[in-house]
This record gives sequence, C-alpha cells and structure tokens, in this order.
Amino acid sequence: MLPTPVADSIAQNISAALNLLNASVLEREEFDPRSAERTYSFSMTDLAEAVILPRLFPYFETHAPGLSLQSYYTKRHELVRQLSRGELDFAVDVPLIEDAQVAHQSLIKENYVCAMRPDHPLAGQNLTLDAYLAMSHIHVSSRRRGLGQVDMALLKHQAERKIQLRVQHYRVAAEVVSGTDLVLTVPRFLADQYALLLRPLPFEVPALDMHLYWHRQSDSDPSHRWLRDSLIGLFRTHQLMTDLT
Repeated sequence: MLPTPVADSIAQNISAALNLLNASVLEREEFDPRSAERTYSFSMTDLAEAVILPRLFPYFETHAPGLSLQSYYTKRHELVRQLSRGELDFAVDVPLIEDAQVAHQSLIKENYVCAMRPDHPLAGQNLTLDAYLAMSHIHVSSRRRGLGQVDMALLKHQAERKIQLRVQHYRVAAEVVSGTDLVLTVPRFLADQYALLLRPLPFEVPALDMHLYWHRQSDSDPSHRWLRDSLIGLFRTHQLMTDLT
C-alpha cells in the first residue's frame, strides 16, 4: 500500500508542525557539547565525506565525545523533504538547492590541482596543457559515464584528456596515483591529505563550491546550531591557512 498525494502532504505538514514544536522546546534548553549524546544525520557525497569527516571527528573527540554521526547520500530531489521531516539534519552539496524552507552557507571553496606521485616521470617538467593531456588520468564518479567539471573546462579548449581509470571513491584513486604514473585532478583540500606532488592546472577550472544545508525549523535547536557553527568555523580556519600558504 502507498499513501495518496493528499495523505503524503498531510504527513509532511504534521511532521513539520511536530518539528517546530520540538524546536520551540529545545530553544529553551542549554546545550553542553562535552556531555551531550546525539546522533546527527548527514547527506554527503564521497568527496564531502573524504574532506569533512577527517577534520570533524578529531574535533568531536576533543569537544563533544558523546556525539555521533551517520552519513549517506540522498538524491537532491529528496533533500528538502527529508530535511523538513527531520530525517536529515544537514546536507552538504553544491549550491543548486533553492527552497525557502532551507538555509545554506558556503562551507568549502577550493581550486583544483593535478596530483601525482613525487617521482612521477613528468614531475620535474612544466605542466603545460599539452603535457597535461599527454598524461593518463583517473576520473572519480559514481556514474558509469559522463563528463566531470574538469572535462567541461577542457571542452572550452577543444581538448580531451585520456581517462584510463574510472573509480567511485577518492581514497582508492589516491592510492592508485601513489603507485603508478596516473594523475588525479581534485580540489586541493582533498589532495593535501596525501603524500602527493601537487601542481597548478594549466587551464582554468571553476573552483569547487560546497554548501552546508539545513532546514530553517532547526535554527533554534542549540545542539544543531553548535554543530553548524563548529563546521563553518573549522573550514573557515582551514581556508585562511590555505590562503596564507
């Protein structure tokens, strides 16, 4: 049995009302992260997980050891509904979600670099566009086919890179790059996690911009606000350190 559209609409309204009531109660409570116990639900891509979780959990261990987190990917057309029902606390995604019920703030903005092993045969050469195109590349995507942001940028130069390997996870790609002549084009904040040689790209690629999303009914939840502010603060600090280097 499946609910009718009317029943589904009523359920969403009831869920929103209950969440609003719960938020009103929580607003009057104090939140102590050192003693709190709560599990947050996130929607994140593999890229977002690889960047956020290695920075967030050391922060949890120091400031909020009782907090837990579960992460899974939710399709964009489902995000607003799940955020409004409280099935998700946060989502991390590119700035494509526009809905009056959902608030968002830029969390991560970083340029792409070309990563290769330090003793790569071309490590000592200037990375020109011709040299970049002559290399064998790894492309990370959960899709079987299709172009990524880097490939779209290369089309403006009427160029195409040779993708020798497609994988679903960035950590696997970094491991392959560490032991082969393949190269990986990724945002710098991710490449910084590995012992790889990083080179600026010889062509322009729009910076990756990832936003933190949450439902406005959670604004008054002190535990929700604490994690939101902590995340934004963590990555603002990281961005400032990156700009100085």
